Amino acid sequence: MNVSCNVAFGALALKIGQEDLADQAAKFGFTTDPLDELPMNASRFTASGEELNQPQLAQSGIGQFEVAATPLQMAMVAAGIANGGDVMKPYVVDTVRAPNLRVLEKAEPSRLSEAVSSSTARKLREMMISTVDVGTATSAQIPGVEVGAKTGTAQSTQDRPPYAWFVSYAKDGDREVAVAVLVESSDTARDEIAGGRLAGPIAKSVMEAVLGK
Repeated sequence: MNVSCNVAFGALALKIGQEDLADQAAKFGFTTDPLDELPMNASRFTASGEELNQPQLAQSGIGQFEVAATPLQMAMVAAGIANGGDVMKPYVVDTVRAPNLRVLEKAEPSRLSEAVSSSTARKLREMMISTVDVGTATSAQIPGVEVGAKTGTAQSTQDRPPYAWFVSYAKDGDREVAVAVLVESSDTARDEIAGGRLAGPIAKSVMEAVLGK
């Protein structure tokens, strides 16, 4: 995970299999519209009803082929891992107030699903922390703060540059934040586009702002 090795993740996808990978993605919120009354494209592991061959499955294991995910979905994945495996239901508005500032409505936290066990979430956090400490996500290091992240670079079309992804979380005492950054285009040379290089510093700035650093 530290070096974001596609071959390793592709091999794991072949061992796990399409059905189990799709089921796990669904536990994190893929194939659903998590925001009430706000239509959005659901993230997907693969097209509905499609049986993948081995090369397609290996590509799907690294986020290629027909895998599609929104930044919100990937922020939910990072937040769920940081939250001990529990994925929370997202909301857009926290509080609705009257003209006199009296609270009319306030969103209450609710669990969407248990994506993984607490022990699995802990192991994933350890790997994400290591990726920030010594791997491809060092651009997100914040002194004195626990930061975990995973970088990614996703191919687009032949006439577009790759997408740079950075999925992360940070914990500082009782302050917590999960951030997903997607850079769709950049003046950076095509062979130098990478999640840690382009999207990591953006994620770090957002996390520092939320944590008050």
